[in-house]
Amino acid sequence: MGEQAGAVPARPGPRFGEAPLTQTVAAAGAIRRLSSLLLSLEHPHPTVDTILAQISDWERELIDAVPPDSAPRIGADDDGSRRVYLDHATGIGAFNPCFPEYGFDRLDAEAASGRVSFPLVYEGPPGLVHGGFLALFFDCIIQHQNCLAGLSGKTRSLSVTFRRPTPLLTELRFDIARSEQDRGITSTARLRLNDEVLCIAEVATLAVPPDKLTGHRFGKRRAERT
Repeated sequence: MGEQAGAVPARPGPRFGEAPLTQTVAAAGAIRRLSSLLLSLEHPHPTVDTILAQISDWERELIDAVPPDSAPRIGADDDGSRRVYLDHATGIGAFNPCFPEYGFDRLDAEAASGRVSFPLVYEGPPGLVHGGFLALFFDCIIQHQNCLAGLSGKTRSLSVTFRRPTPLLTELRFDIARSEQDRGITSTARLRLNDEVLCIAEVATLAVPPDKLTGHRFGKRRAERT
């Protein structure tokens, strides 16, 4: 089956779900930006009342366009009652505003590096990133590298050492060192502001070939009805 019209082109290599729709990617960015603006408001604003009224209308319009069962479509689903499962192996933040966005400058099986900037929606202490979102970020970039290396699986353990507060709205750098052992993967990732290390993650992952993972059996997106 070819790519569905309106979907982001699939990346080469193993796939762990369908590519998100281009509309979904655009909406995720807009929702993230809007959420940051809402969190910055000091007083009620009439535009927010308009937003709330529109959201109610949009929910009513979209509810008939989605499957009745919110469980992911894994394997056969002849009656079409379950939702399509999107690829959670790479770049989840691009289509889900609840996840951080990041970009790689280098990405191979041994090492990786890139950039990230956390918007206001990830705030914990004043002006700083909540530590739980940093743990989520590390899990995302490490699994991204593992999946593209063709050997990934369940996270066995994730330990984060916080050395310095992590600022919001600031371009930060990250790097990952990865090694494979018998049935296991060990990754060490660092988040830096210039040359200062802000936090370090140590992650142990079960090494499993892609075709053995549940996400590899995702149900394909159906052709659009005409």
